[in-house]
Amino acid sequence: MDFMLTEEQKLIQQTAREFAENEVAKDAAERDQKEEFPAAHVKKMGELGFMGMMVSPEYGGGGMDTISYTIVVEELSRIDASVGVVCSVNNSLVCYGLEAFGSEEIKQKYLMPLAIGEKLGAFCLSEPGSGSDASSMKTTAELRGDHYVLNGTKNWITNGKNADYYLITAHTDPTAGNRGISVFVVEKTFPGFTVGQKERKLGIRSSDTVSVTLDECRVSQENLLGEERQGFKIAMKTLDGGRIGISAQAIGIAQGSLDAALQYARERKQFGKPLADFQAIQFKFADMATRINAARLLMYQAAWKKDHKMSYSIEAAMAKVAASETAVFASTEAVQIHGGNGYTKDYPVERFMRDSKITEIYEGTSEIQRLVIGRALTH
Repeated sequence: MDFMLTEEQKLIQQTAREFAENEVAKDAAERDQKEEFPAAHVKKMGELGFMGMMVSPEYGGGGMDTISYTIVVEELSRIDASVGVVCSVNNSLVCYGLEAFGSEEIKQKYLMPLAIGEKLGAFCLSEPGSGSDASSMKTTAELRGDHYVLNGTKNWITNGKNADYYLITAHTDPTAGNRGISVFVVEKTFPGFTVGQKERKLGIRSSDTVSVTLDECRVSQENLLGEERQGFKIAMKTLDGGRIGISAQAIGIAQGSLDAALQYARERKQFGKPLADFQAIQFKFADMATRINAARLLMYQAAWKKDHKMSYSIEAAMAKVAASETAVFASTEAVQIHGGNGYTKDYPVERFMRDSKITEIYEGTSEIQRLVIGRALTH
């Protein structure tokens, strides 16, 4: 087993870190306060090759491994989790699905502009009445002639306001449960497709989250992803990879929390000496660092298995539950170390704490991850 990053991975890490520290950090707090989408940074990520990292060069991507991708998402999220999740969704939930299941026409038309950062993608699975129970979705797709007609509402759509292309799950056979679901590529400009108001959120406020409505939205048969009734499999396979990306986001938040708390504890003095000299504070740092490193290794294991074409669903679930709960733990401890200052917006740990909670919820709650792991162990 080799725990060392390759020279290429180290270069990717350095590039992502410099971009995050020198550019993203400048307006992270302001964008969070204004709930402003990081459009300029997303454009730059496209130029750096961060928006289609794992896509084959044949379709404009970087052809990189999953570990390199997790490194980038972690480095971005160490500074601003909102920027990190934009990168994660476009790579894991959209580009992956299009490359793995799309026709050559779909890859040429939709995957290429997404991979080079010219366009932005979103993934639409959840609905007002179906979150963890995805098979109970109400959105339908009825084949009429050479078009499908989609009707329904999707919510909690990350990138939804600024995306150009959307992967939409819908029932082509509502009587068949999860075996009747299909996936379609829908453009924002299609008649009958409407983007709703942006949600006001606790955290990742610089990332836009919306509902979308489909009202007699006509979609060409060519925009069916994979085959009819293959949609649940596509969605679950896509979410496995997405959970690796959210693990990276969570670890980035946790690492950013640790870094900020260490800096503060070295500078802040109480009872005549730095906070960092107190054993009670050192124990907090020990627990934070240990949990972060453990979660990161779980994430790398899942990413490694994905790259080697091995089953990684359980490992992705383990990585996500460990990383997300570590993010909440580490950011809470960082606020505690900052004391009253940590409860103000003058320090980034307040934002890290708010940003961390969503990692336990989206792309499968912690309860769902434990269900995946538990069923695998007992069946």
